[in-house]
Amino acid sequence: MSKSIGQRMLLCQCLSLLPTEDFECPLLDYGKKLKTKSLLKIFVTAQLDQWTSYEHMEERLRAYPALKKELELEEISGSQLSRRINELSTTSVQGVFEKITNKLRGLTNDQKGITKRIGPLSVVDSTELRLPENLCDWAYISQGHNGVKMHTRLTVVSKDICFPDKIVPSTGKVSDFESSDFLIEEDDTTYVMDRGYPSKKNLTDWLNKGISFVTRITKNLVLYTVKKNTPTLPNVVRDEIVNFGISDIPVRYIEFTDDKDRMYRILTTRFDLTDEEILEIYQNRWIIELFFKWIKGHLKFTKIWSTKPQGIWNQMFLALIAYSASLIIKLQ
Repeated sequence: MSKSIGQRMLLCQCLSLLPTEDFECPLLDYGKKLKTKSLLKIFVTAQLDQWTSYEHMEERLRAYPALKKELELEEISGSQLSRRINELSTTSVQGVFEKITNKLRGLTNDQKGITKRIGPLSVVDSTELRLPENLCDWAYISQGHNGVKMHTRLTVVSKDICFPDKIVPSTGKVSDFESSDFLIEEDDTTYVMDRGYPSKKNLTDWLNKGISFVTRITKNLVLYTVKKNTPTLPNVVRDEIVNFGISDIPVRYIEFTDDKDRMYRILTTRFDLTDEEILEIYQNRWIIELFFKWIKGHLKFTKIWSTKPQGIWNQMFLALIAYSASLIIKLQ
């Protein structure tokens, strides 16, 4: 019983953090029984409390009279929720996500990154969400394979604290390369990426903009050695200053092997760090994989509430709002 009470208190705390002031205008919900603010809170609660279906939502709301009062609800139906998730403005939901992300930035301003020398990191990657084949033709990828992607930028402010500060929802055919212009921006951070993001054009653009990065590259990128450094680790094969293609802006190239003798080719602008610190930065790319696993598992992100594009995009942002609200509670 005490566990149940504690869970309800946590849910109410998270809901109280949601910046819903933009939904207060009476004209926004004119003639609607279910207000947009209440709708948003229902779906965030569903993520936090792992409600897996519209029937489950109805059942849980009946079991939480205090929560129904908090949400200003009298009665609710699954069909009503199903319809409204597709009508909900994705721009508005994204606005709530951006505001709660700003709260997290304020709470973590004093964090110095993985280490003081390395500083904050922005890990960029995407995860795919499979969709029902017969219900989501708009998300067709290949025979028997329909899906969407959540292209994500994850801010790592310390060894223990990370949060998504930007996403780009897309159909599954949009490549990581195509999303890079929206996720990799001028900022006081080091971007960490895998092989799907760098190209001659992207690398040149990042260098011209002064963007700091640590990225894995493919064998196809031709490098020209300018200067050789002496590696300090036994698994570092090369540590060099290089140029690539026709670029005359030098970058640093580190080649190393892991414990299974797999080769990694890393390009970076971080001349100020040791080869060991560069490897530490790249190893932290794994944080985003753990984040995707947590999102899909703990928040039941694999249980979709809609088969329409707008409903899917809304669920992505609502899942991240729930994650961010729970992290704020933890930090406070």
